Amino acid sequence: MINQLKLKNFTVFPEAELNFGRGLNVIIGENGTGKSHLLKLAYSIVTTLAEGGLDKHKAEPTKGQLQEALALKLRRVFMPDELGRLATRKRGRNRCEVSCKFADGPLNTEFSFSTQSKSEVTIETSPKKWLEKLPVFIPTRELMSIYPNFVSIYDTTVGLELEATWRDTCLLLGALERRGPKETKIKEFLEPLEAAMGGSVVLDKSGRFYLKLPSGNMEMHLVAEGIRKLGMVARLIATGSLLEKGYLFWDEPEANLNPKVIKDVAKTILHLSENGIQVFVATHSLFMLRELNILSEQAEKKLDVRYFGLSKNSDGMNDIEQGDSIEDLGDITSLDEELHQSQRFSELG
Repeated sequence: MINQLKLKNFTVFPEAELNFGRGLNVIIGENGTGKSHLLKLAYSIVTTLAEGGLDKHKAEPTKGQLQEALALKLRRVFMPDELGRLATRKRGRNRCEVSCKFADGPLNTEFSFSTQSKSEVTIETSPKKWLEKLPVFIPTRELMSIYPNFVSIYDTTVGLELEATWRDTCLLLGALERRGPKETKIKEFLEPLEAAMGGSVVLDKSGRFYLKLPSGNMEMHLVAEGIRKLGMVARLIATGSLLEKGYLFWDEPEANLNPKVIKDVAKTILHLSENGIQVFVATHSLFMLRELNILSEQAEKKLDVRYFGLSKNSDGMNDIEQGDSIEDLGDITSLDEELHQSQRFSELG
C-alpha cells in the first residue's frame, strides 16, 4: 500500500504531499489540474518496482538498476521530449524531487532529476526489495477493441506515440485466467459485473475479445463502450490482476459513459477497495463523486476513503486539499459548475 507521495517541482505541483488511504483514493479537479499526472507518477513508481520483481532470481534492487528502469518508465508513460520536461518550469535550472512511502517500509523510494535531465534520474533512497504484483492502470479509453496484436505492434513500431499504460494493460488483459483455489473468489467478484454486462468476457484463439451472450458471442468492438470498460475490469479480475493486495489506477472512469453504467462502475470500484485493492481514481464528474460517496457511506463496514481536491492558484500552479470527506475539500471549480447548472435549470420551472 502507498502511504504517501511527496513532490517538489513536479509538472504543475511546486510542492505537494498526498497522504493516501488503504482503500479508495479519489482525486478531483477540473481539466489541467494534474489529476492524471498524479496517477501516472504513482503508477510509474509501483510498476517499476513490480516489473523488477518479475525475475524471481533477481537480488534486491540496486541504484543502477532503478535509475535506468524508473527513468525509462517515466518517459514511456508521460512521453515528454526529455525527462527534464516533467520538472516544474521556472527561470534557470530547477530540480524535481519525488518521495514515495509505502506501508511496507523497505519499498520506500526517493528520486530526483533536473530540468536538464534527458533520460536519467538520481535515486536518493533505494527500496530494499521488489513488489510482488503488477499494478493495473485503466486509461480513459477502453482497450478491448484494439487488443488484437496491439502489444506486438507497440513493441516493434519505432516512434509509436502511445503511452506505455496501454501496452501494460493489454499485457494483463491477455494473461491466462486464474484457476485453482481462487476461482470461487473470482466468481463472486464477476457475478455483479456479468449481470451488468448481460454476459461474460471471452478471449478467442484468434486473439479477439467477445462478449458471450445467451444468443451467442458478440465482437467486443460492436459492444457499447461502457460495457467494454466493465469488460476490462471483469477480465482483469478473471486473470487475478485485480484480486487482493493489488493496485488499481483508473483515469476518469466515467468518460463517455451514461449515468446507469457510471453507477455500475462505482459499485465495482467500491467492491475492489473493500477486498484489498488500493484504488486511485481521477475524476471531474460530480455524478461519479456523489455515487462513490453514497456507496461508501452505505457500506456495511467502514471504508478507508480519502478525497483530494486539485485547483489552480493565482500563479498558475496547483494547490491540493485533502481529507476523509468531500466537505474537507472546499470549492472545486468543475463541481461548482455542475451544481450551478442544476440550480439554473431548476429555476426555469
